[in-house]
Amino acid sequence: MDSKELESAMPGKALREIEGLPFKRIKSGKVREIFDTGDAFLLIASDRLSAFDVVLPDGIPGKGTILTQISLYWFEETREMIRNHLVPNHREALAELLKDHQELIPRSMLVRKLKPLPMEAVVRQYLSGSGWKSYVKTGTLFGLQVPSGLQDSSALPAPMFTPTTKADAGEHDMPISHEQGEELLGEERFHEVMDFSLKLFALGVIAARKAGLILADTKFEFGTDDKGDLFLIDEVLTPDSSRYWPADAYEPGRPQTAFDKQYVRDFLETLDWDKTYPGPSLPEEVIRQTQARYLEAAKKILPR
Repeated sequence: MDSKELESAMPGKALREIEGLPFKRIKSGKVREIFDTGDAFLLIASDRLSAFDVVLPDGIPGKGTILTQISLYWFEETREMIRNHLVPNHREALAELLKDHQELIPRSMLVRKLKPLPMEAVVRQYLSGSGWKSYVKTGTLFGLQVPSGLQDSSALPAPMFTPTTKADAGEHDMPISHEQGEELLGEERFHEVMDFSLKLFALGVIAARKAGLILADTKFEFGTDDKGDLFLIDEVLTPDSSRYWPADAYEPGRPQTAFDKQYVRDFLETLDWDKTYPGPSLPEEVIRQTQARYLEAAKKILPR
């Protein structure tokens, strides 16, 4: 699906629940529903939106389709570099599986049954978010040495690999050192994951630059099959897993405007809400503006 097809496919109403499928639901995450189809898993991205680890009562129409289509694009672009979780002949297999639910196809992936690694692979090129907080507190990037005198959103000398734990529901990902990562995965597997992550990030940086964007940071996830072979899984270089900034508005020393749900976070910060369940409803304008940001990112990233 190219960017024009994606824009025309945007629904007027958010799809928050996936019902009516003849498959066993094995997991319901903040955004994705996972079904067991026998030989494979069916991943369907809803339009749910979470902020501060709380799923909000309102979704963003078409968000699940946007995330899925960007990931599918990158799985195709990187398949010569690393195997990914999509089943063989993915388009045909998915169309056959969902022939009675064709409206779900644009937001779905049919994937191999792999074992996810217990670590998220985070790559950072700019100081922002939790990375900036770490720098302010310790003068390091989660223990990694970086130059002194940097500002919020400053560029780092080179992309840096800052892995985290993979948190369970209701918990937060926690940064871990390279030594801890080696203990968790084994030294060889850890460095394999780091190497692929840096190479994938470099491709994302080039694509972002061509689109007039800055890819500040991103996270990748990997899994293994029964043989222990490594696969790229989950989502790739989407606005949910990555921090994209408009290059023409970039100015270090302050937080940047991101093409993601930051607009929602900023709105929620103005409310008298304790950031626990249930979350507040979103005004229609906040929903519309957030959808526009996701869609703009997709239109810049995907082929036209």
